Amino acid sequence: MPDTTVKDASLNQQTQETAANMAEIASLSAKIWALFLENSNQEKSENPDPLNLGPVLTDMMQAFFDNPQETADSALKLWQDQAAIWHHAMTKMLGETPDETTMPEIPAAGKRFAHQDWSENAVFEYLKQTYLLTSGWMQDTVENVDGLEGPERKKAAFYIRLFSESMNPANFFALNPEVLEATASSRGKNLVRGLQMMLEDIERGKGELLIRQTDMNAFEVGRDMAVTPGKVIWQNNVLQLIQYAPSTDTVYAKPLLFIPPWINKYYVLDLNPKKSLMKWLVGQGYTVFIISWVNPNESQKDETWDSYLQAVSDAMDICLRETSQKKLHLGSYCIGGTLTGTLLAKFGKTGDKRVASATFFTALMDFVDAGELQVFVDDKTIAMVDEQMEKGYLPAQTMASAFNMLRSSDLIWSYIVNNYMLGKDPFPFDLLYWNSDSTAMPAKVHHYYLETFYTKNAFSTCGLTVQDTPVLVSDITAPVYHVATKEDHIAPAGSVYLGAKMMENANVRFVLAGSGHVAGVVNPVATEKYQYWTNKDITAETLPEWLASATETTGSWWPDWDRWLKKRSGKKVAKRVPGKVNGCLEDAPGSFVKKRFDA
Repeated sequence: MPDTTVKDASLNQQTQETAANMAEIASLSAKIWALFLENSNQEKSENPDPLNLGPVLTDMMQAFFDNPQETADSALKLWQDQAAIWHHAMTKMLGETPDETTMPEIPAAGKRFAHQDWSENAVFEYLKQTYLLTSGWMQDTVENVDGLEGPERKKAAFYIRLFSESMNPANFFALNPEVLEATASSRGKNLVRGLQMMLEDIERGKGELLIRQTDMNAFEVGRDMAVTPGKVIWQNNVLQLIQYAPSTDTVYAKPLLFIPPWINKYYVLDLNPKKSLMKWLVGQGYTVFIISWVNPNESQKDETWDSYLQAVSDAMDICLRETSQKKLHLGSYCIGGTLTGTLLAKFGKTGDKRVASATFFTALMDFVDAGELQVFVDDKTIAMVDEQMEKGYLPAQTMASAFNMLRSSDLIWSYIVNNYMLGKDPFPFDLLYWNSDSTAMPAKVHHYYLETFYTKNAFSTCGLTVQDTPVLVSDITAPVYHVATKEDHIAPAGSVYLGAKMMENANVRFVLAGSGHVAGVVNPVATEKYQYWTNKDITAETLPEWLASATETTGSWWPDWDRWLKKRSGKKVAKRVPGKVNGCLEDAPGSFVKKRFDA
């Protein structure tokens, strides 16, 4: 009798706990729905097709109609494969051992299907296999059907992949065994925690769902990252100039000024002492300066590509005055490299001799194949972006969302499940904190960049005019160290190579690094990860041809760059105290980099 009483009391407690959680879930859901309605009632664009998908989908359907036999054969093959998967699942549900040889070839499952029930439970295994088969078939069909031109095929393939990733059964509460298991074991507490996080993320995004990808309270810029000692020695309306403190008794005479992208914040190059390229460069004996771009608002509405160029040129003068030198090295990354390329081309035309050498990290000069971001750019989508920039800048979340869409399975859907369905806090990760530290774009600069480079590809074809000077890539004359990364989806290595080849009047060393746009660049020597390829001859027409006769070296490419840079850096001089000539405004990393738009 006592045992029965204890069991009844325990069951009653569990029932009450479940009921309380369900009530909390209903309350939180109502608050989220109210925020959604409030946001949806705000003024929105009247454009029914903001991504300009209509023409692409029309072309895709026309390609299917123009190839009826190919389309029919493909659909029949899908139906037959689906039937085989169904037969396999039914056999397994009946307790028999299915014949694995009758199963069609199915794409790899990936980490989204790591839970054991996706393989051991016949129902969930069937859901997984039919999804993988169908999504693979959709993408293969778009990539292989005749009649789609290059840009249209690329855009169609991207959005088909985006759609298929959104339809992954792991994204749905009732179809995800891990979520169902967590809900049952915690009596719904996971959903309470998840909805609380969702509500906080919507409020933080001011009506938009701003998905947290890491613990946003685990890091602080200037405390956990961007901690290499230095001073802000100068600033204007668009940048702060940081000079790092020396860590060696003597330094090379010629300083190095680094120009990062303004699409992200500079401290990806100074994440922490173990990963910091800036700290490593200082340790090699260089006097290092870096630009910290402003996170713009209405105050930067009149800034242009030319004014950004002028800001860099002015920063160069400050660096030279601070170090009593006539020449310096420039380093640059991504869009910062494209800006630097146009500046160097102008210097080549006008005879400006201030640059001893230039280094480019994953920087495009030729945009004929400008990576996956190109799917967002055409005349109509640029007009939509202009509409979003009516206050003089592109909101920070807009660019962040575009980058997240490039890897939606990893950067969107996995967090929706982990955070909002499983109720788990995301893992503290410095790189994802940086990725979430979004930046806005000054309107005129951003429009110019999209139109001039992405749609017109003017720098490598017809030329463009910067600060009243017509320039082409071939006008660059300074010695160049050019780094591409093999798995880059933002600045494809093949396109970076073509841009390097166009610098026919410069002495170019081209290096191909392993990994991607960030990990291939931020690859500390001590980690001994990845590899890089070198080849002095860049006359090969394509990157694969260049790579065929290149030399592979294990580990980071940083020492190779160091050897190249030292040869051009002059004699050693006494170490330099930051701001000795220009004075100091504040400690590094400065105030510009700390400005956030999601607080």
